[in-house]
Amino acid sequence: MTMRVARTVAREQLAFVELPRPERAPGEVLVRILAVTLCGTDLHIFEDDYPTELPLVQGHELAGVVVETDPDRADLRGARVVIDPVVACGVCHACRAGRPNVCASLSVLGCYEDGGFAEFVAVPATRVHRVPAGLPTEVAALAEPTSIALQAVTRSRPQPGEIALVLGCGPIGLLAALALADRGVIVLAADTDAVRAATARGFGASETFVVAPGFPDAAQQRTIDELTDHAGPIIVIEATGVPASLQNAVRLVASGGRVVQVGISTRTVELSMTDLPYKELDLLGSRNSLGLIPQGLDLLSRHRGAAEQLLTHAFAFDDLADAFAAMADPAVPTGKIVIRMPLAEAVPA
Repeated sequence: MTMRVARTVAREQLAFVELPRPERAPGEVLVRILAVTLCGTDLHIFEDDYPTELPLVQGHELAGVVVETDPDRADLRGARVVIDPVVACGVCHACRAGRPNVCASLSVLGCYEDGGFAEFVAVPATRVHRVPAGLPTEVAALAEPTSIALQAVTRSRPQPGEIALVLGCGPIGLLAALALADRGVIVLAADTDAVRAATARGFGASETFVVAPGFPDAAQQRTIDELTDHAGPIIVIEATGVPASLQNAVRLVASGGRVVQVGISTRTVELSMTDLPYKELDLLGSRNSLGLIPQGLDLLSRHRGAAEQLLTHAFAFDDLADAFAAMADPAVPTGKIVIRMPLAEAVPA
């Protein structure tokens, strides 16, 4: 049996091809892919601006339905699931230390090996997670980016009543704001785009700021001072990957505070050697997640209205190139784009 696959063969070039349907190995399940959401990494790969090799079947934010299993996992047949795309080696120092999200030989479906722009994917049964009843499949595909936001929030060690500043109101920043507010944290959010900043209020932010040169301006600083008793936020989540934003994070965070860097770029940042020791800051990185997709599904299920705000565009599988063009066009404001895979309409949401 064969299936249709969209393969990125070169910069901004897709080829739709017929390939053999994957054979399921023992311990694996075969999943029919129903919905794939796009992120910035997908666009970088499509533009051949990412440290991976083409050709590649992209797609790593995946939701579908299980169609084949081992006999002892028959309970999964017909279940709607989300796939954890992270593939760790299990034997390196990080894996042995219980941190496979930073495995030395880390791979990710759709980023470093073929992923979900295919009608079927075979994966270990341990890497699929049931979608809660009532959560639409397309929203469930957001569980992977939600797990990334949850990892950053978990790294920040939030406590109810603390004040956190989220820098960057893209999907990861918004989902981090939602997760922080869900834990009883008072959330401030900032972005260079006024519309994106305002959107954060729907994700639990009590105050939002538009970032401009000289941020924060006098009025914004007064608001921060009033809310934090002139101490600054105890937590800052940096979700842009912009060097100046990390500088702002270190400058604005309270003494003894925690800064989590989840935004990624290849650029360098300059910090004073006094900043970290004088304020005794915890400067923490965050990558992927430590098995937090189930918690991500739970958060999305309990905050479905906010989650649905993220899905701003939908494209058919055959129109995947148009979806990437929309992502790349600064004149088209996009949140998350969902790709509806073939036969998705035949499976109940």
